[in-house]
Amino acid sequence: MEDQAKGLRELVKKERNVKNSKFITVASGKGGVGKTNFSVNFAFTMANYFKKRVLLIDADIGMANIHILLNSDPSKNLKNLFNGENIEDLIVKSEGFDTILGFSGIDSLDDMDEMSISMLINALESISYRYDYVIIDTGAGINEKIASFLRASSRAYIVTTPEPTALMDAYALIKSIYNIYGYNNFKTVINMSKNREEAINTFNKLKLSANKFLGIELEMLGFLPITQNLKKCVKRKELIVKILPNDPFSLEMRKICALEAQEPIKEINSNFWEKVFDFLGKKRKK
Repeated sequence: MEDQAKGLRELVKKERNVKNSKFITVASGKGGVGKTNFSVNFAFTMANYFKKRVLLIDADIGMANIHILLNSDPSKNLKNLFNGENIEDLIVKSEGFDTILGFSGIDSLDDMDEMSISMLINALESISYRYDYVIIDTGAGINEKIASFLRASSRAYIVTTPEPTALMDAYALIKSIYNIYGYNNFKTVINMSKNREEAINTFNKLKLSANKFLGIELEMLGFLPITQNLKKCVKRKELIVKILPNDPFSLEMRKICALEAQEPIKEINSNFWEKVFDFLGKKRKK
């Protein structure tokens, strides 16, 4: 009986090592690093500026909040899938891309069994052919469920900040996933940086540790600067990359997306200052 169980575990591990080239899992070692803000603004930019077909999944069960950022009705969500509904009926169109919203009501992903996560991954596999990117926004921290999403994805975006504890937790996440599963397809986004220099210095610390102690090479996908406009946009349930396309945050986000898409940055056909004045609730003087 024990040999049977061992064989089943090895089979599951082998199956999970098959990665979907369209899946990107966004993860972080700790909360509060702006992971979900990154995921939503990344999805918007890929869909609207680079014209990609994007599906965004809120897999942060228990702390789901993508519906708040998108100002969407969360009545259709992943709970419906686990209750037997078809995943296609749960897709919500918003801001030029598709989303499948998460839900709250249980403490964490740990409260869900392995079968539920496998069901979700298989369901996403079944509709992935429709999209160029399937972006999975997970919860913060490290557990087997988050590992399942990472292992199903061709690459993982690890979002962290220059804060020492955030950097330490990001390394802990990378170390755990690599040591346990041999997964090493990590790309790093340094969020809430004062400037590019601080972001590069932060990344180099993470890169040095990963190379020295794990023997793997990390890639810095990009950085996102601190901006007060982001807080204003979140309060107004607006996406900064849409409302303020020339804010430093939005400019760096387009660089990140251009690198992922391997395409040049496209010019924005919009009046920047009109958007700024509208955002501030003022009328522009003619």
